[in-house]
Amino acid sequence: MSWWKVIIANLPEVAGPTQKRLSFKEKLKWTGITLIIFFVLSLIPLFGLGQNALEQFEYLSIILGAKFGSIMSLGIGPIVTASIVLQLLNGSGIIKFDLTSEEGKKNFQGIQKLLAIFFIIFEAAIYVFMGGLAPASELAGMPVYFQLQMLLVFQLFLGGMLILFMDEIISKWGFGSGISLFIAAGVSEQIFIRALNPLSSPTNPDIAIGAIPALFQSLAAGDPITALLMAATVIATIIVFVLAVYAQAMKIEIPLSFGRVRGYGMRWPLHFIYTSNIPVILVAALMANLQLWARLLQRATEGCRQAIQTGGVCSTGQSMLTSISNFFGTFQGNSPESGLVVWLQSPNIVNKVITGTFQPIDMAHASVYALFMIGGAVLFSVFWVQTAGMDAKSQAKQILSSGLQIPGFRKDQRILEHLLNRYIWPLTVMGAITVGALAALADLGGALSRGTGILLTVMIIYRLYEEIAKQHMMDMHPMMRKFME
Repeated sequence: MSWWKVIIANLPEVAGPTQKRLSFKEKLKWTGITLIIFFVLSLIPLFGLGQNALEQFEYLSIILGAKFGSIMSLGIGPIVTASIVLQLLNGSGIIKFDLTSEEGKKNFQGIQKLLAIFFIIFEAAIYVFMGGLAPASELAGMPVYFQLQMLLVFQLFLGGMLILFMDEIISKWGFGSGISLFIAAGVSEQIFIRALNPLSSPTNPDIAIGAIPALFQSLAAGDPITALLMAATVIATIIVFVLAVYAQAMKIEIPLSFGRVRGYGMRWPLHFIYTSNIPVILVAALMANLQLWARLLQRATEGCRQAIQTGGVCSTGQSMLTSISNFFGTFQGNSPESGLVVWLQSPNIVNKVITGTFQPIDMAHASVYALFMIGGAVLFSVFWVQTAGMDAKSQAKQILSSGLQIPGFRKDQRILEHLLNRYIWPLTVMGAITVGALAALADLGGALSRGTGILLTVMIIYRLYEEIAKQHMMDMHPMMRKFME
C-alpha cells in the first residue's frame, strides 16, 4: 500500500450509523443539533484578534457559510475549494478516479478530505499573515505579535476542522449536506433581518431598518423613490423564489418496469435542474474566493504601491505581486475600484434605473457578469455529472441493479445508457443555464441578501423538503420502505 493510501486510510472521520436506515426523528435530531452548534460557534470571537479587515465582506461570508472574526471565519471555503480543484483535475484527466468502484470512490473522498485539510491550514495562514485577520497593530514588531498570529491560525484551523466534521455529521446522520445547510442557514438569517428588522443601529451602518418597515415608513413620509426601491427589493426576492421553485418542480419521468414482476412499474425522475444547486455554489464560492484574494493581495502590496507613488522602487518579488494584485483588482473602501473584481461585482440595474443613474456601461457590466455566472454554472455542472455518479452509465447501472428495465426493451445496460444520454446531457446544460441565469437575474435585480444567496437557499430548502418528505413517507408506510430499499 502506497504512503498516500496509508494517510487516506487514517484520516479522522465521523463514524457512520451502524443500522441500515435512520429514522426521521434521528435525522432531524442530528440536523438540528449540528445547526445549533454552527450558530453557537459563529458567535465565538477569535481570541487575540485586533484587526478584522474581512468584516466588510458580508456577502462573501454568507456564500462561504462563514462569520468573519469568529472561530467560523473559514466557513465552507476550504471544502468547496478542495472540491473545485479535484473536479478540475479529474475532469481534465490529469488525475483519473474510477468512481464506479468502491475503491475509486473511497480514494476520491479521501483525497478530497486531505485537500480540504490542506486548504484549511493554507487559508488560515493567508487570512492571518496577509492582514485579513490580524492582532492589534500596536503590537507589531513585538514577539507577542507573532505568537498571537500563530494562535489565530490555530483557532481558524480548529474552526475549519469543526466545519469539516459537522459536514460529515449532516451527510451521514442528517438531511442533505452540511455545505448546503450552512449556506441556507446564513442566508435565511440575513433575509429575515433585512426584511423585517424594525430598528437600525446608530453605531453600525450595516444594520439598517428592514425593507418592509422601511417601505411603510417611506410611504408615510411621502418618499416615493425610497418606497419604490424597497418594493423592488421585496418583489425581486419573491420573483426569484417563485421561479426557482417552478424550475425545481420541472422534471422528466422515464417509465420503467420490474423485470421479474409483470404489471408493476415506476417512473424514474430526471429533474430539469439536474445538478441542483451545486454549480451555483461552486461558481459563487469561486467568485467569493477571487474577491477575497484580491483584497488580501491589495493589503499585502500597499507598501509597494506607496513606494511607487513617492518615486521609490520595489523588489522584483513585490513588483510581480503588485502586478498580480492589479489583475485581480483593487478596492476603494468596500467597493471594487479596478481589475477583475469590478466585473465580478454585480451592478444593481433596477436601483440604477429607479434612481436615474443608469449608464450604457452598466449594461455591458451586467452582460459580463451574467455570462460569467451562466458559463461557470455550465462548466461545473458538466464536471459534477461526471464526478458525482450522475452520468448515464452510472444511472443505468443503478436502475438495472434495482431490478428495473425499460418496457419493451431487452435488459441491457447499453440500451438504457443510450436512452438516458438523450436526456441527461441536455438537462445538464439547460438546467445549468437556467440556474446561472436565475442567479444573475436575481443579483442584478438587487434582491434581499443578494440574489445568488436567495436562489441557493430556495433550491437547498426545496431539495431538503423532498428528502424529508420521502423519509417521512418511508417511516409512515413499511411497505414503501421495503420498496425503496
